[in-house]
Amino acid sequence: MTSLLRALRALRALLPLLPCLAFLLSCLELPAQDASPNTSSPRPNIIIIMSDDMGFSDIGCYGSEIHTPHLDSLATNGLRFSQFYNTGRCCPTRASLLTGLYSHQAGIGHMTSNYGLPQYQGYLNQKCLTIAEALRPAGYRTYMTGKWHVTGAFQADGPKETWPLQRGFDKFYGTFFGAGSLFDPNTLARDNTHITPENDPEYQAKDTWYYTDAISDNTVNFIHQHHQNHGDQPFFHYVAYTAAHWPMHALPRDIEKYQGKYNQGYAPIYAARLEKMKALGLIDPAWQIPGPIGNWSQIPLKKWEAACMEVYAAMVDSMDQGIGRIISALRETGQLDNTLILYLQDNGSSAERFGRGKVIGPLERPTAPTLPAMGKDELQTRMIPTQSRDGYPLRRGRGVMPGPPETQIGYGENWANVSNTPFREYKHWVHEGGISTPLIAHWPKGITAKNTWAKDPTHLIDLMATCLDLAKATYPADKIPLEGTSLKPIFNGHKIKRGKPLFWEHEGNRAVRDHDWKIVAKGIKGPWELYNIAKDRTEMHNLAQKHPHRLKTMIAQYETWAKERGVVPFGSWSAKNRQKGSPKESFQLKDGDSLPADKAPRIANRAFSIRAELAQLPAQGVIAAQGGSHDGWALFLKDQALHFSTRRNGKILTATAPLHPNSSPHLTAVITKDSVNLSAGVRSFLTSKGNFILTSHPLDPLETGKDSSGIVGDYGRNFPLSVPLKSLTIELQ
Repeated sequence: MTSLLRALRALRALLPLLPCLAFLLSCLELPAQDASPNTSSPRPNIIIIMSDDMGFSDIGCYGSEIHTPHLDSLATNGLRFSQFYNTGRCCPTRASLLTGLYSHQAGIGHMTSNYGLPQYQGYLNQKCLTIAEALRPAGYRTYMTGKWHVTGAFQADGPKETWPLQRGFDKFYGTFFGAGSLFDPNTLARDNTHITPENDPEYQAKDTWYYTDAISDNTVNFIHQHHQNHGDQPFFHYVAYTAAHWPMHALPRDIEKYQGKYNQGYAPIYAARLEKMKALGLIDPAWQIPGPIGNWSQIPLKKWEAACMEVYAAMVDSMDQGIGRIISALRETGQLDNTLILYLQDNGSSAERFGRGKVIGPLERPTAPTLPAMGKDELQTRMIPTQSRDGYPLRRGRGVMPGPPETQIGYGENWANVSNTPFREYKHWVHEGGISTPLIAHWPKGITAKNTWAKDPTHLIDLMATCLDLAKATYPADKIPLEGTSLKPIFNGHKIKRGKPLFWEHEGNRAVRDHDWKIVAKGIKGPWELYNIAKDRTEMHNLAQKHPHRLKTMIAQYETWAKERGVVPFGSWSAKNRQKGSPKESFQLKDGDSLPADKAPRIANRAFSIRAELAQLPAQGVIAAQGGSHDGWALFLKDQALHFSTRRNGKILTATAPLHPNSSPHLTAVITKDSVNLSAGVRSFLTSKGNFILTSHPLDPLETGKDSSGIVGDYGRNFPLSVPLKSLTIELQ
């Protein structure tokens, strides 16, 4: 009782001070408690919009002549970042964006092939968390539209543990592979169901079905559905466009806007972008500029070359139109002011060209379809379709005008260099041209530093941390610790405190950014280069010899980071797998066999041999082939000769051996790092010098007797073998 009386007297003595105590407590700005998932919350909606294979200067507010008024408006009324980084390639970027980790930690150290190491398994592991998985327990509804590309082998009727709905998303509409037709993409799905553009029960295009429009329209639909059914909850929406990734596909109405725009070639566009970027304050006039590449006066097919950029611009324009519809949907539902919109790109521009070499298919479009049309429920199974849905056969090669559904063209290195103004290198590499992206942040209620440039070096790993911060969500202690830092302070004009460098590794390309200094190396054997980015962001002056101590220190930083995150030298998993006695070293196949990419021989960075026994010669057609947009191979007979072709880093090499009329039907190809040897029976007909070894595993299935996927050799659709294939053996050396 005595203690209670003393406590009451003390409380009575404090009563006059309560107003002062209340004031002091308010000054402490104690963090608010997490809102209940079922109650309204001032926490913002979050939309992350990402485009595909676009360069640093490809939107208007970063220097472009391409019409992007909606992105420009977001920038003017929001915030632009001048030094935001991606990973230089599509799969790693998506893994890093979604998880807030370096891609190796998430399981996608390279692409979506499984190399037998946890860091290189080709799909998101269970030790990481996606933004959707992190925000849903905090009361957010989660949506995704567009390109997923963090799943291993796609099987429509197989396991779906790596699909979006199983990684935290409430609704999904999009595709799983890295590329494909914008008029008929393969792996198109709604939620957990593989669909076609024609049999989707929830969305049908008003006119022509076009993937960019489909992504935009479904995003708009999800916004309206959310407002109607879950308006008391905030939402997270990940919008991943495939524009402007090859193939150069666009709608005629958008292409028409840019007709003649690029008839003067590369240099005038590069120069105009450069001046605009200087006026915007994005380029320091003191930097040495590498300038455009490609001599327009020596381009033989100028009309075709200009058309490639016209269609590319149309693809970007169409995406911006869709972003405008998304903004309108937010405004119509009263959600724009409290929605954070982030726009960025997955890597630098792509120098890949699918118009070089011989023409595949007719140069001009046939006046009418020449193949049977695909049925409403007939799924598109090829990343590079052999025909359009209405029956036009695949056409690609020099002079084939891009745009229509049956074409397969990339705009090439010279235009990619313009897209990346003023930086060097492209997608795949980790020089500034490969990893630099615009980042636009728009949030009327949350950004005070409007129409300004944020100049802090920032990275994809920061997006998860930002989302968690704004959503007041908790990150589980049993997952891999986050690598990034919240960007929220930058929204109000403050600096962020990172306290550690940024790192990159992709296909042996490596880099470290530590404050104003960057080291970078091209390829696993490439020497380290050193640049002062503040004075030389165009990476024109290598200071490695001038500052050897700094170089050594930063190399040590990279080696420590790589060891701690499980990064290994690119391709070294092949040697490790051989030491373990796996994977399989010899494969016996028969006529008509098909092996999915993850079951096919692991030939990346390895010598191998192919032995085929045919029923008889002469013959023509594909003996065996495995394609892909980046790497692939084919062994085939054509014009009384045996041919072996590889696509290495997008470029095709071919060895050809003429066959005698009485040649043995026992054919062999031995591929080493120095040569290809082609023989029939005991007679060797050709030893072609050169490196035909593939640098990465092909994406398409391995087929015998035909090639219905990404064509590697100089032949047309399927090109079936004209005689029975009695046996085929592939052995890894």
